[in-house]
Amino acid sequence: MDTDVIIVGAGPTGLMLAGELRLAGVRPLVLERQPRLRETPKANGLGGQILELLRYRGLLDRFEAASPGPSHPAPRYPFGDVHLDFSNLADPPLRGLTLPQPQLERLLGERAAELGADMRRGHELVGVSQDDAAVTADVRGPDGPYQVTARYVVGCDGGRSRVRDMAGIPFPGTTYPEVNRLGQVTVPDSVTRFDNGDLDVPGLGRIRAGSFTRTDRGVFGVGYLTPEVLLVSTTEDESTEPDDDAPMTLTELQDSIRRVLGADLPLGEPIRLSRYQFQARQAERYRDGRILLAGDAAHLFPATGVGLNACLLDSVNLAWKLAADIHGWAPAGLLDTYHHERQFAGARTLLHTQAQVALRREHDPAAEALREVFLELLVDEQPLRRMGALLAGTDIRYPLPNPSQHALTGTFAPDLTLHADQGTTSVAELMHTARPILIDLASRPDLHEAAGDWQQRIDIRTAKTDNRSADALLIRPDAHIAWAATIDEPTDTAALTLRQALSTWFGTP
Repeated sequence: MDTDVIIVGAGPTGLMLAGELRLAGVRPLVLERQPRLRETPKANGLGGQILELLRYRGLLDRFEAASPGPSHPAPRYPFGDVHLDFSNLADPPLRGLTLPQPQLERLLGERAAELGADMRRGHELVGVSQDDAAVTADVRGPDGPYQVTARYVVGCDGGRSRVRDMAGIPFPGTTYPEVNRLGQVTVPDSVTRFDNGDLDVPGLGRIRAGSFTRTDRGVFGVGYLTPEVLLVSTTEDESTEPDDDAPMTLTELQDSIRRVLGADLPLGEPIRLSRYQFQARQAERYRDGRILLAGDAAHLFPATGVGLNACLLDSVNLAWKLAADIHGWAPAGLLDTYHHERQFAGARTLLHTQAQVALRREHDPAAEALREVFLELLVDEQPLRRMGALLAGTDIRYPLPNPSQHALTGTFAPDLTLHADQGTTSVAELMHTARPILIDLASRPDLHEAAGDWQQRIDIRTAKTDNRSADALLIRPDAHIAWAATIDEPTDTAALTLRQALSTWFGTP
């Protein structure tokens, strides 16, 4: 084999996957048809569960240092064309990090390169075939065509994935007629700003910053990316699809604002301009033999702010399972759990993003009543927290095929403070190397003995923690709990279910 895994696409999904594979001792080759890093950001930042995962990998400080501001709770978050207001919660369930996509890709690329990943820009996949033992990729590079063989290929090549098309994987769903135009622009001197950030638009009056203005012709939104940079958006239904190859101009954005508002809004210098349509799609399968899909190649969501969270978490879930197969100890069916778990998570994200479509698309009195009732429900803390967890993806509990019925199984491991003879550490610190770990929280020799045969594949630690909810936790490399021992669970039962869980996830010892 020329390499272990071919990754097609050097966007955030592919670069995250490359880094995770290197942590697991696998050789990835990243093929990217664009000759250089993209300068136009498709996304403005990260939010949700992925920020915790980056912290568990020891990367969050690095990402925050590259951001205009630190990782912070999101006080108000768009949902459809209403906002969820978390500002009255002491510990909001949703955090965001401002980080334009070029900077994100640069950081992920640097991380993958530091770990030894092979990245080739200007190399385009033109064909792929597979048999029982390998995949063969036909590549067109700067010096001509060539072939590469590997154990697997992963399509991280976006919503128009060539890998998905070559594999013949259906991508059913809906393309909505809305055309969304987005601009990051400086605030011109001719625009009057009130002390709270609201804008005075000549011919229209005062527009509240951080809100949406709905008219018969569409929706207008405005907010601040920084104190000096406006984030302006419009949404209009159009009968023809826009030309994705034609770059959007400032004039196009201004014309759209005029159509929606019936008034002109002076705009300063453009920093980013983009145009897109929302789609709700999910691949029927994330795996076809030795060909797999991740990120936008596997799913597209009809709302902003959630795509990168889902895409990067795909990569983290997939990497260790590919590594287990390549290293030869993966139990039967392990790689198939990538499809089951991440399609389950993708369906959950589709659920709430399609609900956002219902909230934003209709214009009649019934739709206005729906929005009003929806916001009334979110005045109460419990439903507001539930919606925050839904958006963040922190409510996901994978339906794991293991015998433990503990409530923690399938969930993201909490960052417990751990006290041991060697000193104090935390779950987050232990996950920096992406190694699976069994944490004995109750000094139970029976569990150490049961796990002893797997000690070459998992780390075993004994520690104390405050307010423990389990006697022990078996944590996978993606920081999800594979098994947990109930407090004071009988020795025979706990040892048996632990060995069954170890066999399920980490193979025959």
